[in-house]
Amino acid sequence: MPAAASKDDLLNVTRKEFARIQRVIDGFPGGLRLEPDAEETSPKDVIAHRTHWITLFLGWYRDGAAGRTPDIPAPGYKWNQLKAYNAALRAAQSGLDWDEARSMLEQAHGRLMDFIQSLDNSALYGAPMQGGGNHWPAGRWAEAAGASHYRSAAKYLRARQRQART
Repeated sequence: MPAAASKDDLLNVTRKEFARIQRVIDGFPGGLRLEPDAEETSPKDVIAHRTHWITLFLGWYRDGAAGRTPDIPAPGYKWNQLKAYNAALRAAQSGLDWDEARSMLEQAHGRLMDFIQSLDNSALYGAPMQGGGNHWPAGRWAEAAGASHYRSAAKYLRARQRQART
């Protein structure tokens, strides 16, 4: 799927993918919600993870816009250390239940949509995001944190459901 190239495209794809993941979440079996897979990741963990990455992205944007260098992907971590970072994140979020993770995702989605709506097309796609360290504009980063993450989470959740049926 090609990346969004305008504010309208970004709003549309973000809404569409969030609606899809909400439908998957709505129908997700209660008995599977906290059940870890072979890598010790539960469906709840996947939902909470997406919430966290939206929050990270919004912080990166805020830091870059303020002239600070964002800690991307996170303070003390490099991209090649994501496995360790995600394991630490799962441990930190281990006390969450399904409803809390779901509520957090809905709130983070609201903040992401507010962010997108607050910027014009030029601010989202006119230049690389300040502090991003690459050529991606803020809109592309927002899509990666939102719609793309929603899509991959929904895919994971559907796969877990299929596995449980076999």
